[in-house]
Amino acid sequence: MARFRFKTCIASTALVLFVLVIVLLLKALTPEDPSLHSPRDVKVTLDRKNEPQIKRDGKKTSEETKMNDPVESNGNAELEAALRKFPPPNYYLHAFYYVWYGNPKFDGKYIHWDHPQLPHWDTKVALGYPQGRHIPPDDIGSNFYPSLGPYSSRDPSVMDAHMQQLRSAAIGVIAVSWYPPSTNDDNGEPLDNIVPLLLEVAHKYHIKVAFHIEPYKGRDEVNMFTNVKYVIEKYGEHPAFFKYRTNTGKLLPLFYVYDSYLMNSEQWAKLLKHTESGSIRDTPYDAIFIALLVDEKHKIDILTAGFDGLYTYFATNGFSYGSSQRNWVSIKAFCEDNNLIFIPSVGPGYVDTSIRPWNFQNTRNRINGKYYETSLSAALETRPDFISITSFNEWHEGTQIETAVPKKSQTVYLDYLPNKPTAYLELTRKWAIIFGGERQKWQE
Repeated sequence: MARFRFKTCIASTALVLFVLVIVLLLKALTPEDPSLHSPRDVKVTLDRKNEPQIKRDGKKTSEETKMNDPVESNGNAELEAALRKFPPPNYYLHAFYYVWYGNPKFDGKYIHWDHPQLPHWDTKVALGYPQGRHIPPDDIGSNFYPSLGPYSSRDPSVMDAHMQQLRSAAIGVIAVSWYPPSTNDDNGEPLDNIVPLLLEVAHKYHIKVAFHIEPYKGRDEVNMFTNVKYVIEKYGEHPAFFKYRTNTGKLLPLFYVYDSYLMNSEQWAKLLKHTESGSIRDTPYDAIFIALLVDEKHKIDILTAGFDGLYTYFATNGFSYGSSQRNWVSIKAFCEDNNLIFIPSVGPGYVDTSIRPWNFQNTRNRINGKYYETSLSAALETRPDFISITSFNEWHEGTQIETAVPKKSQTVYLDYLPNKPTAYLELTRKWAIIFGGERQKWQE
């Protein structure tokens, strides 16, 4: 009986070892699911056919480019487990992000939520519309009401909630609205001191941060150099700072330049052309500069100024030449012919009558998400280099995809019903995955 048990034990052990060997062999032969990789393992390479052809010394070069390798694990096992439930961030999908909001708890007062109602430029027309400031928290400068309430952009819990929403939508890069230190927009406060915390929280969620340079007072080619230098020196080494690798091996930041047309092409050329003595090119502060295309004539201005690409920003289809989707195919062709990056901007809708009560003509109904999906589809048809979303949280203009809720007060707010507060994040995630799949096809 003992010999029988001994033989049985040997046979069982041999069987277990055999099964283990088979399992190990199968595992070695099975391709890993890329969606389970940490972003550090994801190598994002632009395809040859549709890659941005960045101008350097006036020559058209075929460049194999990629994003800066995302981030290492931050060692937080619980957070890493939560991140695995999200889709991988798409670093070709950018969302414009605003940090100009404030409330009494964090800022001592409401900022931007109390935005004034702007008068029409015709004084006779202006008399027919309300004027004055909004009075939060029930009356805010928006046609929608945020699920987080009238929050402060300085609130770490708000930043964390935003990064979770962005990751759930598979957005890889936020383009943060930026003014130089000690400067601000007409209705806000200085913003630069928010950036360090924003970078930290974005890094935790493997999201990158680019800079959307606003038309600050006195902007010219000289102080643009100074301010780009400031940004790169202060934030350029942070792992969440968005960079873009060229075939020369350089990792270059990408800057969106809002209302770039306010400076003429001769001024920009002094900053962006290699031939100019004060040029930023081939210095430690060189970067990818993306101009705003509004009018058709701006195409030539952008080219002669030495910009690396263009974006369209506005979420109102038909508002400008650049934001009119029917023009995107020809704009992309122009970009391809001239080695420029093309970044169409898509949005879920537009309504700003809370701050411009007379501006009904530019309102674009969301149509329960159909307007957004039509915009995304039109952008994809052009095989864009990147897609930018206007916006994550520009509440004044009703372009936000951030979660919103129904709100009952004296003010009548719009909402996302019959859809959920997360409806536009879910649509973004859907199209981020479609965009990623299309990019793979373009590479074949």
